Amino acid sequence: MAEKETLLTMSGLKKLEEELEYLKSVKRREVAERLKQAIEFGDLSENSEYEDAKNEQAFIEGRILTLEKKLRNARVIDASEVPDDVVSLGSRVTLKDMDAGEELQYEIVGSMEADPSENRISNESPVGKAILGHRIGEIINIQVPAGTLRYQIVNITRGQ
Repeated sequence: MAEKETLLTMSGLKKLEEELEYLKSVKRREVAERLKQAIEFGDLSENSEYEDAKNEQAFIEGRILTLEKKLRNARVIDASEVPDDVVSLGSRVTLKDMDAGEELQYEIVGSMEADPSENRISNESPVGKAILGHRIGEIINIQVPAGTLRYQIVNITRGQ
């Protein structure tokens, strides 16, 4: 079975590469030092510091493997190839909530980069999926767990 392609913006790629480097160069060393200190405390069977450090080490190694796999299968979205007349991966979209009257701005990114707190939504999320392929002026009805959202696309620009 082929591994799933990871779609990333250039800033998303840099962020993952930085996290990977940090985990390999800093966190691995910190945890190794904690393990060494915990072992010096003696009896490992009742040593909570040792257990905590082993658990953190397992988490870090798992995250490193995940990041390496995602980066190996990464495809970077070239901002110059992102159209500015239709919503696509890499677009920054301004939507008008037809019921509340307020405007929202989102950047459509791959699932690895999604961060709703920074208005970066996945192309696989209900809103992201629903607006893909649409143009300025179109009104889209989106089914979400809370009901139906009605958004009009006000503007489309290229993301970062």
